[in-house]
Order: sequence, then C-alpha cells, then structure tokens
Amino acid sequence: MTIDRAVLMFAGLVVLVSLALGYYVSPYWFLLTAFAGLNMIQASMTGFCPAALMFKKLGCKSGVAFE
Repeated sequence: MTIDRAVLMFAGLVVLVSLALGYYVSPYWFLLTAFAGLNMIQASMTGFCPAALMFKKLGCKSGVAFE
C-alpha cells in the first residue's frame, strides 16, 4: 500500500469514527471531523501531512502526493 492510499484510508476512517461518536456519544466529537478536514486542506496546500510521516516510518511505499 502506498502512503497516499494509507493517508486517504486513515482520513476516511477518522471522519467516519468521529461522525459515529458525535452522533452516539457527544456532539463535541464533530470537532475531530473538522480537524480532519482542515488537516486535509492544509496538506493539499503545503504537502506536509503528519499521517504521511507516520506511514512512511511504518514502511509504506512512496506515492505521488507524499514521498
């Protein structure tokens, strides 16, 4: 799996989990959804993504967006 795909999968998982927690536990969990969205916008503009660094250290292959 490439870093790009791992980052997209992780972001999608964070969004879905935070939506479920926001609905069933507390609306404050929707802040995690907002953070994930803001982080995706920031990563698209700067090319820096903390999750990409983590997946690189875990041994994922480089992708097109994150090397």
